[in-house]
Amino acid sequence: MTSEIPQEPTPEAQPEEKTSELTKALENEGDIAADYLEELLDIADLDGDIDMDVEGDRASVSVVGGDLDRLVGDNGEVLEALQELTRLAVLRETGERSRLMLDIGGHRAQRRGVIEGVAREAVAKVQADKEPASLDPMTPFERKIVHDVVAAAGLDSSSEGVEPTRYVVVRPTAE
Repeated sequence: MTSEIPQEPTPEAQPEEKTSELTKALENEGDIAADYLEELLDIADLDGDIDMDVEGDRASVSVVGGDLDRLVGDNGEVLEALQELTRLAVLRETGERSRLMLDIGGHRAQRRGVIEGVAREAVAKVQADKEPASLDPMTPFERKIVHDVVAAAGLDSSSEGVEPTRYVVVRPTAE
């Protein structure tokens, strides 16, 4: 009679290894995006420095310096389009969909501050009135900021409507 020797389970990647792999993948996305944007700046004959970072679970690329207003456009419309094109360039190279965040001339950083203020005002109104509050239409980037502020305040929120008029509704928590 033969007895089977129990085999140890195959160890899975440690959390640090998974984090390291994710960071490397995000840094690679940033490198691809930076190369793409560098070519774009050259074609458009614009001066700008490119900074890359990993923020949470996404790559972040910023173009700073010079006169970059044309790359932002009215209400960030050109910036949104460039972000999508940059994400497509990353997809083409990696075969993976990217959640890369692009900022040009500090536009998104400045918008973040404004939108956080709008969200805090909505939170205060909902807490005081105990009634839902609908905000003006926002971009996906702006809605995400509002959802984060609302969640941190312990309230509920949802996005409603259809692009480009999608908006956030802030609600008191269900008790």
